[in-house]
Amino acid sequence: MLETLMLSRIQFAANISFHILFPTITIALSWFLFYFKLRFDQTSDPVWMRAYRFWVKIFALTFAIGVVTGITMSFQFGTNWPKFMETVGNIAGPLLGYEVLTAFFLEAGFLGIMLFGMNRVSARVHTLATFIVAIGTSLSAFWILALNSWMQTPQGHEMRDGVAFPVDWLAIIFNPSFPYRLSHMLVASGLTAAFLVAGISAYRLLKGDDKKAPKLTLKIALTVAAVLAPVQIFLGDMHGLNTLEHQPQKIAAMEGVWHTEKGAPLLLFAIPDEEQKTNHFEVAIPKMASFILTHDLNGEIKGLNEFEGNHPPVAPVFFAFRIMVGLGMLMFTISWLSRFVLWRKEELPPWLLKSLVAMSFSGWVATLAGWYVTEIGRQPWLVTGILTIKDAATDIAPANVGITLAFYLVLYVVIMVAYLHTIFTMAGRAIEIEEISIDEQVKTLVNMPNKIVEE
Repeated sequence: MLETLMLSRIQFAANISFHILFPTITIALSWFLFYFKLRFDQTSDPVWMRAYRFWVKIFALTFAIGVVTGITMSFQFGTNWPKFMETVGNIAGPLLGYEVLTAFFLEAGFLGIMLFGMNRVSARVHTLATFIVAIGTSLSAFWILALNSWMQTPQGHEMRDGVAFPVDWLAIIFNPSFPYRLSHMLVASGLTAAFLVAGISAYRLLKGDDKKAPKLTLKIALTVAAVLAPVQIFLGDMHGLNTLEHQPQKIAAMEGVWHTEKGAPLLLFAIPDEEQKTNHFEVAIPKMASFILTHDLNGEIKGLNEFEGNHPPVAPVFFAFRIMVGLGMLMFTISWLSRFVLWRKEELPPWLLKSLVAMSFSGWVATLAGWYVTEIGRQPWLVTGILTIKDAATDIAPANVGITLAFYLVLYVVIMVAYLHTIFTMAGRAIEIEEISIDEQVKTLVNMPNKIVEE
């Protein structure tokens, strides 16, 4: 039977994994919506309103699920990880409070105007509401990433009787890893939303939708993806250098480096063996890991042997990192190829449209893989150098955690199936809707929440 610690870790992993999927979409999708609305205000072209009207429904649905699934996270701080708030609550509590006060209130307050106010307020006020919702989603990411980054690279605090007290809030918020994590996450959200918009637009085109809206959103999404993919590669390189400086044991696990060496090879594939402290079936590029991480072919990378008893489990970090990078390179290739074909022919062949549909939720997989690298790579620490996972865990009976875990997993499967079914049902119904007047579009947008429930 699994012990309480392992069950608590699985439960938290399941909850955060499911929750993060939805903010990853809404953070960037809100900016897509702002752009659509702004272009409609500027041109009065109904195609922009049709794009806005379709995607704001998906945004509202995604936002709602993200809020509901986020509530369970706060419960677990008290039920599964009581020592976390006892030890670092003086820092974690205010940062989470700032997220609610500056971000969630903006999103929740102006989302009502965004959904219900189009024919009740002026066009400028409605567009402003859309803009403020987008600002709110980004601020939410700001505060959450500030806390998570502080847990990775804590500073600006002092310990008194085993409890962390803030002494410099600027140092806490803008800790050494924060700029890299925030920028990396925001761009990841942009890629996730871009491939979702591109994939659903491609799905509509494959199903025979000959309207302008899906063609337009497909082109915009691919342009955004083609721009952000190389930016993400650059940011990933900077993030890696920062991690090498502050969390070298995580880098060693990511690269499968067991012994400190100069000119370390880049492992394209291997099977790490933690018991024998070696890798099997290596496929490597000589010296490339040192070059990427130190910008020197003979640069030194510390091995896991330097961190005996203080490094993460190697295999999960090693493979999750390669999934993230592999999907990132695939996104780069598909976005640039698709955008090039659109530039040459103004339309994509069916095989490329099918590829985009298959990659609709590829951003989810890449984001989860990246978060697993980040979170598992911090082990055995919950807050680096301050609190270990083992010390933070509850001591309640394993059965109590197991029962709630089972309920969570069943509920999440049901919600996910319903969510995906609803999105593709919306796309299918959008194909059947004929071109309609702006007045009718406005009425439809105002009544949208009821339609979401019906669909």
